[in-house]
Amino acid sequence: MTNHYKLEGFKTRQKGKMKEKTITIKTDGISQKQYSTLLLELNIMKKQWRSYGVDLNISAPSFKKIITLGTSNGSDIIKRRIV
Repeated sequence: MTNHYKLEGFKTRQKGKMKEKTITIKTDGISQKQYSTLLLELNIMKKQWRSYGVDLNISAPSFKKIITLGTSNGSDIIKRRIV
Protein backbone atom coordinates (compact mmCIF):
# COMPACT_ATOMS: atom_id res chain seq x y z
CA MET A 1 0.00 0.00 0.00
CA THR A 2 1.51 3.30 -1.07
CA ASN A 3 0.13 6.56 0.22
CA HIS A 4 0.91 10.04 -0.99
CA TYR A 5 0.72 13.06 1.28
CA LYS A 6 1.13 16.65 0.27
CA LEU A 7 1.91 19.62 2.45
CA GLU A 8 1.16 22.71 0.47
CA GLY A 9 1.15 26.42 1.04
CA PHE A 10 4.06 27.27 3.29
CA LYS A 11 3.10 30.95 3.33
CA THR A 12 4.63 33.32 5.81
CA ARG A 13 3.09 36.43 7.33
CA GLN A 14 6.42 38.22 7.41
CA LYS A 15 7.47 41.15 5.27
CA GLY A 16 8.28 40.29 1.70
CA LYS A 17 7.01 37.39 -0.33
CA MET A 18 8.39 33.91 -0.16
CA LYS A 19 7.70 31.33 -2.78
CA GLU A 20 5.13 28.70 -1.82
CA LYS A 21 6.78 25.38 -1.07
CA THR A 22 5.32 21.90 -1.59
CA ILE A 23 6.44 18.74 0.17
CA THR A 24 5.29 15.29 -0.93
CA ILE A 25 5.64 12.35 1.45
CA LYS A 26 5.32 8.88 -0.06
CA THR A 27 4.91 5.91 2.24
CA ASP A 28 5.05 2.23 1.51
CA GLY A 29 4.01 -0.51 3.91
CA ILE A 30 2.37 1.80 6.46
CA SER A 31 -0.41 0.36 8.62
CA GLN A 32 -3.75 2.11 9.15
CA LYS A 33 -2.80 3.01 12.72
CA GLN A 34 0.55 4.44 11.61
CA TYR A 35 -1.24 6.40 8.86
CA SER A 36 -3.67 7.93 11.37
CA THR A 37 -0.87 8.75 13.80
CA LEU A 38 1.21 10.38 11.07
CA LEU A 39 -1.70 12.63 10.05
CA LEU A 40 -2.49 13.53 13.67
CA GLU A 41 1.14 14.49 14.30
CA LEU A 42 1.27 16.59 11.12
CA ASN A 43 -1.88 18.34 12.30
CA ILE A 44 -0.24 19.12 15.68
CA MET A 45 2.77 20.51 13.83
CA LYS A 46 0.44 22.63 11.67
CA LYS A 47 -1.20 24.15 14.76
CA GLN A 48 2.12 24.85 16.50
CA TRP A 49 3.82 26.44 13.50
CA ARG A 50 0.91 28.84 12.96
CA SER A 51 2.25 31.02 15.81
CA TYR A 52 5.49 31.47 13.82
CA GLY A 53 3.58 32.71 10.77
CA VAL A 54 3.61 29.48 8.78
CA ASP A 55 0.33 28.37 7.19
CA LEU A 56 0.24 24.68 6.25
CA ASN A 57 -2.38 22.98 4.10
CA ILE A 58 -2.43 19.22 4.50
CA SER A 59 -4.08 17.13 1.80
CA ALA A 60 -4.44 13.38 2.36
CA PRO A 61 -7.10 10.69 1.94
CA SER A 62 -9.56 10.67 4.90
CA PHE A 63 -7.72 13.59 6.54
CA LYS A 64 -10.79 15.36 7.94
CA LYS A 65 -12.32 12.16 9.31
CA ILE A 66 -9.09 11.10 11.03
CA ILE A 67 -8.55 14.54 12.56
CA THR A 68 -12.15 14.72 13.79
CA LEU A 69 -12.03 11.30 15.43
CA GLY A 70 -8.44 11.60 16.62
CA THR A 71 -8.85 14.95 18.36
CA SER A 72 -12.19 14.27 20.06
CA ASN A 73 -12.20 13.49 23.76
CA GLY A 74 -14.98 10.91 23.49
CA SER A 75 -17.70 13.05 25.10
CA ASP A 76 -19.84 13.02 21.95
CA ILE A 77 -19.72 9.21 21.87
CA ILE A 78 -20.85 9.02 25.50
CA LYS A 79 -23.73 11.40 24.78
CA ARG A 80 -24.90 9.23 21.89
CA ARG A 81 -24.93 6.10 24.06
CA ILE A 82 -26.94 7.75 26.85
CA VAL A 83 -29.61 9.14 24.54
